This record gives sequence, C-alpha cells and structure tokens, in this order.
Amino acid sequence: MTGCRTLSLTWIGQLWEYETPKVIVVKNRHLGTIYRLLQLLIIVYFAWYVFVIQKGYQARETGPESAVITKVKGVSMSKAPRGTKRIWDVAEYVKPPEGGSIFTIITRTESTKLQTLGTCPESKSVIDARCVSSEDCKYGDMHVLGHGVQTGRCVSSTRGSLKTCEIFSWCPLEDDSVTSESLHEFVPSFTILIKNNIHFPQFGFSKGNIEGDNALKNCTYHPIHTPSCPIFTMDFIVKEAGVNFTELAYKGGIIGVIIKWNCNLDLHPSKCRPEYSFRRLDLQNNISTGYNYRFAKYYNKNGIEARTLIKVYGIRIDVIVHGQAGKFSLIPTIINLATALTSIGVGSVFCDWILLTFMNKDHMYSLRKYDKVWKLEETNTATITTLSSAQDSPATSESLCTNHDPPYKDSSPSSESVTHQEGQQMLSWSDGKSPHMEVDISRRGSSSLLYG
Repeated sequence: MTGCRTLSLTWIGQLWEYETPKVIVVKNRHLGTIYRLLQLLIIVYFAWYVFVIQKGYQARETGPESAVITKVKGVSMSKAPRGTKRIWDVAEYVKPPEGGSIFTIITRTESTKLQTLGTCPESKSVIDARCVSSEDCKYGDMHVLGHGVQTGRCVSSTRGSLKTCEIFSWCPLEDDSVTSESLHEFVPSFTILIKNNIHFPQFGFSKGNIEGDNALKNCTYHPIHTPSCPIFTMDFIVKEAGVNFTELAYKGGIIGVIIKWNCNLDLHPSKCRPEYSFRRLDLQNNISTGYNYRFAKYYNKNGIEARTLIKVYGIRIDVIVHGQAGKFSLIPTIINLATALTSIGVGSVFCDWILLTFMNKDHMYSLRKYDKVWKLEETNTATITTLSSAQDSPATSESLCTNHDPPYKDSSPSSESVTHQEGQQMLSWSDGKSPHMEVDISRRGSSSLLYG
C-alpha cells in the first residue's frame, strides 16, 4: 500500500511540473560540424527551393476558368476507286463544325451508298446469325452485334455458300458494298487557329493567347521564332506528338494540344504567356486501334427514303487547358518563414540523439542534461536544489511527499551544491576515455544542447 501511495503521489506531482530548456555547450569538432551542416542544408532548402523555385511567398490559384475557340483552314481532294475526284472543304471534313475545344479532321471515308429499308442476309461476321435451316432463325430476334431484326428465314449470304438469317434493315449492309476515299494528301498543310482566354477569379486576372492587332497576320507557331502565334499546322502538331502521319491518317487517332499557363502576377501581365505541348492520347493495342465513327446522309430517291452510310477515320484534336497563377501574400510568407525557423531545430534533435546514444560515456552528458529543480517553502533563503533524473527513486519521491528531508536538499550526481552566480561557470570532465570533451553550462534553468 505504501508503494502504491508513493507512486500515486509521484504521478500527481508530475502534473504540476514545468519544463524549461537547458543549454549545454559541447566542445566537439565532429558533432559541431554535423550540426552546422544540417543547419546549412535546411537554410539552403528553404531559401532556394521553397522561396525561389516554389515561390513560397505567393498565394496560388490553380485551375483557371477557360474558353477555347478553334478554326481550321484548308482544302483537300479525294480520289474514288473509279478515278472520280472530289473536293473537300472545311464544312465537310471538320466535325463538329462549331469550333470547340474538341473536333475531328476527316482523313479517310468508307461509304455504303443507296441503302434502303428492306430484307437482306445478315453479315457473316455475326456468328450467332449463321444458320443451316430456318429453324435456326427466330422471328423478331436481334443480336447486339447485328444490323437488324430477324425475319425467321435462313438464306444464302451475298457472297459464298454460307447461310445466315435474313434481317429487316438498311440494305445493302455496310460489309457488302463499300467505297473508300482518302483525303490525307493535303491534310498536313491544314492550319488550326486556337484562341484561348483564361481567368483567375481569386486575383481578378484575365488573359488571352492573342496579343496585338497584327498577331494573326502571316504567322505560324514556332516554339523559338514565333512562340506567341496561335496558328498551328497539322504537320507540326503530328510531328511534335511523335506520330507517323500516314498511319495516323489511315487508322485515325487522338492528339492532345496542351496549353499551360504559369503566371507570376508580381511581374507585368505581358510576362504571362502560354506554353504549348502535344502528345497522342489514345493508347495503341491489338484489340482496338485508331479513331473512327459513323454517320448517315438521308435523301429521297423516287419517293423512297434512302441514305448513304459513311464510316470516317480522322484525327481528333483535344485542346486541354490548365495552369496556375501566383501573387505575393503576407500569410504564406509568414507561414513558410515560421516553418523554416522551426525546421532549423531539427539539427539539434538529431545531434542530441547522436550525443546521448553514441557519445554518452559513463552517462556524462545525460547526468547534466536532465535535472529536476524544486524549491520548498521557506521565506528567508534563496537556495535552489537540483536533482538529476538519473538519481530518481521511489524513496526520493516519498521523501518529497512526506517532507522528511530538510527544506533544501542537494542530490545532484556530483553530490556538490551548485550555487548560481551572475556569471557563467565552466564544468569539465576528464575521465581518461574522452579527455577532449568539455561541457559549458551557460544559463540556469535551460534544457537543449548547443554544439561548438
């Protein structure tokens, strides 16, 4: 019971303790070098990387509000298999024609003409539609990969002896009669005007990528000679994306035009200019390659509705805009300065660990680093007693609680009373194992280590 009571009193007594730093100057060249190098690295990191590179003194805003308008210029010509020539202008080869941030330039077409609603054999590519007799075909059945509704009859396919189920659909089917046309010969010379306006609402700053009244006259973009010209040729875009143009035009693909704004609003607004980069966005694999889609043109022929089904391959352009803006602000500056000053103390923690773990011979440093000081109530004395943490024991705690000791007791490791004067006192140890070590206690009531 006595031991439990003593332990409880010790825990209760710790609630009213106060800790204050203690400065011990350790005269050791190696430890001092490590300490100064750590401080230097921390200072260089914050001064160079945080404040110069990352501009830690600025408030930042990312994700600007953006608007993109595009215009394509150029004329192309295609040749049909029978030698028929056709002229393609912007109204035909740019889809959609609205001039938004995503559009497609058609490079090749496959057309199925004169389709009308009627019955015809299903395509041989639809495996579930193959049959031997009409019993294999179910009336009204439709396959996901099919082209129409089954009529319940099994008929011979258009080519070969293979039979397929008859369907009601737009006939003839796409696989049976296709006319291919290519217009990629003139596509590399097409030009694309990209107008981009951004706005950073936090700073109330707006900017566009077109500057001056004559910015669009007789210019095409070049990263060195004309970096502010927003007119790009298709040949330049495809080459910068690292893609073979012939393969891209035949199978189709997606290319991203990335516009990056990095604005330092502490400088003149003219210094805020966009940076352009280009890369292919669609992944290449053996299952599905390229980019294509279908659309139809409807007309009336002899009172019967007909259509031309067109499968197009093309180069889709995606204009992607992102960026950030920064401007001086007192709040991030104070936060980063406070973080830098606090981080300098990491060197002290690391060196304390080295000192107390690898250099603490005979507990020379730990005995001087951790002390307990108390003052019992007595009006006519100024003596302060110190107790080393290495000398703590239950008996000591019990004597404090029961007040059996004299009003002032000195239980320091050296068992000598240390009287503090207005000057500084140098304590040195020379134990034969580390004769070069010296420790200065420069101030009363302190608790961290300084390394000379």
